Amino acid sequence: MRARAPGSVTVVFAPVEDTSLGVSFAISDGIVAAVESADTTAVTLDGTPTTFEPVEIALDELGVAARVDLESEMPVGQGFGASGAATLSTVLAANAEFGLGRSREELVEVAARAEVEAGTGLSDVYVQEMGGFAYDTGEGRQRVARDDELRYASWGGIATGDVLGDPAAVDRVRTAGHDALAAFDPEMELPALFDLSWDFAEATGLVTDAVRERVEGVQAGGGAATMAMVGETVVGVGDGGDVLPERTRIEPEGAHVL
Repeated sequence: MRARAPGSVTVVFAPVEDTSLGVSFAISDGIVAAVESADTTAVTLDGTPTTFEPVEIALDELGVAARVDLESEMPVGQGFGASGAATLSTVLAANAEFGLGRSREELVEVAARAEVEAGTGLSDVYVQEMGGFAYDTGEGRQRVARDDELRYASWGGIATGDVLGDPAAVDRVRTAGHDALAAFDPEMELPALFDLSWDFAEATGLVTDAVRERVEGVQAGGGAATMAMVGETVVGVGDGGDVLPERTRIEPEGAHVL
């Protein structure tokens, strides 16, 4: 069985216990997982054998062993929620392949717990399950169906586990995130959101020189941009030109079995 989950970009977040508040959106680039029964679990990414810890943890919780072939339409480990998309698409496909009869809500929670245990994410899978523009400011997850075009550039990764494993970094992110969420308005247009997010990113201390150069380049051209959390990836709107050469969209459809 095969399933697909969209990637996602988080522009503001504030860690809260084993999850996070924040503002994110699913993107049209995603990951497809093909799952079939096997004696032991093995994972490939774009045809290359790999260790993919949250996928393996999720399958173990489901009580199955499988061959999982992941095909990615986006950079992995660079702020697009690839580990969440891989894990979510895998559990959806495994549920269908093995006839497990788990509800969608149960499967999403399995994927979320696997991400937390592996240290690869906090709540990407909830955005990827819903699709669209999603936010949680402390009053529960909410969603708006949008399909705005986005531009981006991506050239490096920042390990999510390194950030989440650094108490000082987590404290900075938490404080900056709560400040940004207090100013967030779900009806704000993307340029205003990206300006808010950029202030948040700078306050976290996670911005690299390369990220700052790209964001300032977009701003100089009259656009708005910010850093995808967490990676050396800049997303924006407006005339990115050569600064943000790649294109994607906010994806209104959530993860699903193919």
